[in-house]
Amino acid sequence: HASFISLITNCSHSSNLCVHSCTPTPATGCTKNHNPNNAEPDPSRNQRLFQQFYSSSISIKPAEKNPSTSNQKEDLGQEDQNRSVKKGKGFLTNMWWANLKSAIGQRLNVEGMVCSASVITKDRHLALPHVVVPDVRYIDWGELQRRGFKGVIFDKDNTITAPYCLTIWAPLKSSLEQCKSVFGHNVAVFSNSAGLYEYDHDSSKAKALERSIGIKVIRHRVKKPAGTAEEIEKHVGFTSSQLIMVGDRPFTDVVFGNRNGFMTILTEPLSLSGETFVVRQVRKLEIFLVKRWLKQGVRPISHRLLPDTEQCIKDP
Repeated sequence: HASFISLITNCSHSSNLCVHSCTPTPATGCTKNHNPNNAEPDPSRNQRLFQQFYSSSISIKPAEKNPSTSNQKEDLGQEDQNRSVKKGKGFLTNMWWANLKSAIGQRLNVEGMVCSASVITKDRHLALPHVVVPDVRYIDWGELQRRGFKGVIFDKDNTITAPYCLTIWAPLKSSLEQCKSVFGHNVAVFSNSAGLYEYDHDSSKAKALERSIGIKVIRHRVKKPAGTAEEIEKHVGFTSSQLIMVGDRPFTDVVFGNRNGFMTILTEPLSLSGETFVVRQVRKLEIFLVKRWLKQGVRPISHRLLPDTEQCIKDP
């Protein structure tokens, strides 16, 4: 497929937004609204198990032994058995529904649709990141810390893992370790899958991811790009303006970050083959719109800690 970055860099002429055009080595692996007038010149680029138990119990008081009582007990015993079977089936049905809901939820982000409508009609600058790189290996974590940033928040799917996987994309392990060594415990994952209460109700996906990558997964209730940075700020202890949001989707990660005052870094998706047809089409639309807006001269929001975006990019 055509390079994600090349689609954007073709539109970048006179801009503060830094786009690194190198292509990563192939590998396998599983509102706050800002004033557009404060923007700097630039153009750039692009899921609970809910469970219902019907607890109804019938208690039988001890009675004299006679045929009718015995028959009654047998009938009740059969009733209890039938009820247990139904309950078991209901439990399995609930599990099936939860899994289906989880899958659909990853593809249908109602809050995101509403927010995206606002972006498309009036807040187009919110979809433009401060920095664009092929992947996180190109980010100079040390330089970002020297500039005054205190923490890093990663999206999960297609940013640090392959879509819907719970393990780090192998080539990125070294860079993530470097990030953790620089920012310590102020590194976290904020995802629309693992950690989102609606679809990861028992935090099983979040816990599995934490065990796998050694990074905290923040639990939250609202899907990006809607919602605030409250859970994130509570976790790291710093304001969003001192944090970096890294993700692969302009209309979710970047819009959420820019709405809430983060410095935003857009990465190229790690594996398009792992995405569903719907997600791939939405991504194409996002890239098309971002490219068009850049051609029209829409600029990304400026960030006080990063006036020169080139300084935070390196060759891996």
